[in-house]
This record gives sequence, C-alpha cells and structure tokens, in this order.
Amino acid sequence: MKIRNRYKVLLFALLTMGSVTGCKDFLEEENRQSLTDTIIFNDPKGFDQLVANVYNRMRPATSFFELDQLGTDIYTRGEVINGINDLNDYVNLTSVNWAVPIYWSNYYYVIGAANVTINRADNIVGLSAEDKARGLGEVKFMRAFSYFNLVEQFGPVPLVLNEIRTAQTEFSRAPEEAVYAQILSDLDEALATVDEQPAQFGRVSKDAVRHLKAKVLLTRGYKPFAGSSDFTDAAALAEIVIANHPLVTDFASLFSIENQRNSEVIFSMLYGTNPVSRGAGNFRHLMFKFMYDAYPGMVRSTLYHRGLGPAPTPFFYQNFEQGDKREDATIRRVLYAEVDSNDGSILAGDTTVYFPKVAWSAEKKRTKKYTVVNPGEYFTPNGVTIVQYPMFKKFDDPGVAYTNPGIDPEGKRDAYIFRAGETRLLAAEAYLKAGNATAAAGHVNALRARAGLTTMLAPEQVDIHAILNESARELAGEESRWMSLKRTGTLQERVLAYNPHAALNKAIEAKHLYRPIPQSEVNVSGGSIAQNTGY
Repeated sequence: MKIRNRYKVLLFALLTMGSVTGCKDFLEEENRQSLTDTIIFNDPKGFDQLVANVYNRMRPATSFFELDQLGTDIYTRGEVINGINDLNDYVNLTSVNWAVPIYWSNYYYVIGAANVTINRADNIVGLSAEDKARGLGEVKFMRAFSYFNLVEQFGPVPLVLNEIRTAQTEFSRAPEEAVYAQILSDLDEALATVDEQPAQFGRVSKDAVRHLKAKVLLTRGYKPFAGSSDFTDAAALAEIVIANHPLVTDFASLFSIENQRNSEVIFSMLYGTNPVSRGAGNFRHLMFKFMYDAYPGMVRSTLYHRGLGPAPTPFFYQNFEQGDKREDATIRRVLYAEVDSNDGSILAGDTTVYFPKVAWSAEKKRTKKYTVVNPGEYFTPNGVTIVQYPMFKKFDDPGVAYTNPGIDPEGKRDAYIFRAGETRLLAAEAYLKAGNATAAAGHVNALRARAGLTTMLAPEQVDIHAILNESARELAGEESRWMSLKRTGTLQERVLAYNPHAALNKAIEAKHLYRPIPQSEVNVSGGSIAQNTGY
C-alpha cells in the first residue's frame, strides 16, 4: 500500500497518513512526499516521519485564528461600526459559517495523524523502546491539545482514538467529561515519556505538558464535573513550569527575531528559512493591520506587509497603562514613509501617519503635514482609508516578501504556543479560584514589574477582570482570547462592554458559548452527530 497525499474521507479528515513530511527544523529527517509501508515499517526513521507529520499538522491548526479572536473584548472586525457579521457580532451565526469547518478539520487532521502514529508504532522494526515512548508521548500531547480546543469550542465532540482506514459516517459526540478524561489521560502518558529538556528545540517537553495540563485543569475547575483539587493542582503544575522558565528581563526582546528561543519559551511552532520544511510559513506578521499603503509615501512593504483582520478594539488600546513597555513593544503608533510621495510633500523616512495615545486638538492636527488619527477615529473613514488604527509590530518578520491573499505568506519566525508569561497568568487565575489572592497578585505583579510598571496590585484588587486585563496586555495575539473569556464566564459581559460591532447588534446569547457543529459533518453522519442547541 502506498501512503499518498490524501485518502478519501467522508467525515473528519482523520485519514491523515497523507503528506508525511519531515519538519527539518527540529527532526533533521529526509523530507519525503510519500512513504511506502516498506519504508515506514523497516526503518526507525520512518517513525520520526510519522511524528513529524503530527507537528506539521499543528501548524495550520495553531494558525487559524478566527474562532479564537473575533467576537471578543479585544478583537473585532476591521470595518466601520455598522451592519452585521455572523462570527464577530453573533448575528445569524450558523453551522455553515465558513470558519467553523476549517477550525474543526484542522484539529481533526492533527488527531488523525496522531492516531496513525500511535497505531503503527509497534510495527516498525528496529525502533527502540525509548524512542517509541518519547514519540508517542509527543503525539499524545498534540492529540490532547487538539481535543482541548475542540471541546471548548464545540462542546461534546466525537472521540476518535484509533486510525481510520476506511470511510466511516457513524460517529457520536462524547460528553465533555469523557473528552476531558481522555485529554488528561493523554497528558499523563505524555508527561511520563517526553524529555524534560529535549535535545532538539521545538519538540514537546515535560514543561509543555505541564503547562497544557495546568490549563486543562484550570478550565475543568469551572465545570460541573470539576475535580475537587483542579485549581490547586493547576497552580502546582504552573509553579514547576515557572521555576524552569524565568521571564526574560525585557518584554520587547521576546519578539526580537534574534531572540526567539529564550528562557521564557515553553513550546513553539518552528518555521525557519528552509522553504521545504517551512511549508506555507508563519503569517502572524500580517495580523491586526489596515490598508496603510493608501497613504503618501507608503508602498506594499516587506516591513509593514498587508493588512489581515481582525482589528484590535478601542478597549485594547485604552487598556495599556501609562509607562507599560508592552504597549510600545506590541503596537506601532507611527508609520514612516518608505518612498517619496508623488507630490513631494512626504519624503522617505518622514512620518506619514501618527496615532497619538491622547487625542490632539483639531488645531494641532492642522499644523502637521501628515495624517493624525485620534482615539475615537479608528473606525471612522478619514477620506484615505475606511478604518485605521495602530498596527501590531510584535510579530513583524522583516524581509519576508509581501504577498497577496491566497498566496503562502512564507513567514520565517517561530510562533509561540506556550510561554511563561501565560503560565504566570494561569497560576494567578488558579490561585484566585483556590482562594489565595496573595499568590495570584504575586504572579500578576511579576508581569507588571517586567513591563516597567511601578504600581502593583494588592491582593484585594485581583479579580477575574484584573487578570483578563493583564492577559490582554501580555498575550495579545498569542492565545485564544475567546476560550479565556468562555472559561471565566465573562464572554457575554465583556463582548457587550468592549466589542463595538457586537455591542451595536447585541446578539450574543448563552447558545454562543458553543460553536455550531459544521453542517457538513451533521449531514454526512446521517444525523448521528447532533447539532448544538440553538443552531
């Protein structure tokens, strides 16, 4: 049997032996477009290729942000504040929304590739017990990561734990409690077998497992089927990770191209300069940017790149306190011309757009030859662009070619999945829920101190909203904001308070704590997969 690019699938994209390729950045294996059973089962390196395929499947899964960002308190659609939108505004969100099946399939691709590796490992000749255990631990971690995202987004989901070699249509949705039990089982097995400090950067470590397990336990702690010690167990795991991954001194250095692999990084997706192993490439450098090239002296740039929604909300910008170094490291308030403007009024290197933190008077604005956009004007057409706002720079990938929509972006920089800044916030939330506000404040204040702030929070000031506000400053664009709001029971409240488009429509309701199951999955299953209530 030849293992080719794709099996025929009727349902989940779970037949994923296809395109078994090596992630050369960390596995250093030969990249092969197709592998025969003879190669896989008679060469221990074939096992590495199976494991690498799971990592490779994680790239698109961790790069599809629409369900993680849109319709939250700090991200909205990059449009004027009128009209309706299904995903961001929760107006007429249905099971045929374009983003829903992509998110679903991306994570089931990871699960399918993991299941193939797990089921076939015993048949590989010459594979040492140690290498097999380590590799299986890594893929079980990624399967757990995938199911965690799926169960939080969709609620009960089909729990598929073995390779599917023939087309199947009858699947049922496992209860959330059962999915969580499987996630924790996979994580416990992974923790027992992966390396404490992998020899190759990018492979799953014990601290990556501990971080994810802490997040899973913290999330389960809010649920009706919570374990009695979920919050304290989550805090204990987070403390181990924090001890092993000290915060870097300077927040801005976290996002320096030269310092991507630092003490704070726990787990990241690798891309790099090799176009074969990089695949489509990282595209985070395109995020949270408007169509800046309409302004004098601006061109489609290898620094600024093209705009790719969503947009930060006004609250996101207001949330930064004076003196917070994370603000300057995250956003760009000044755009400098890259060429001379056609009329010569703006020369290369001149300011062409400026976003003051505090609004300028109309008189002061008139004294400048460049465009000044005040807070409150980000979603108001100004005669040049429809919307305009301070753009993200923390993910900049200078020198990567400008690409149009539909073309691989080929970004080279690593993508952080877990880092200790998030671990600190998970610990703070776990301690708060366990009744230890003093410990919670300690972790929040560690981040505030690193950010250059001198005003620390007293224990009585730390509540869920304080932690979420800190998370918005610390982790902007890095984590699933939607899942954080859902976990803490603040999704509806904060969306209506801070998302201007969703607040205009006031459509979000309790049913939106779960996404609709993709209608294609319901249809193909013949109804064995039931739709979520309200959809």
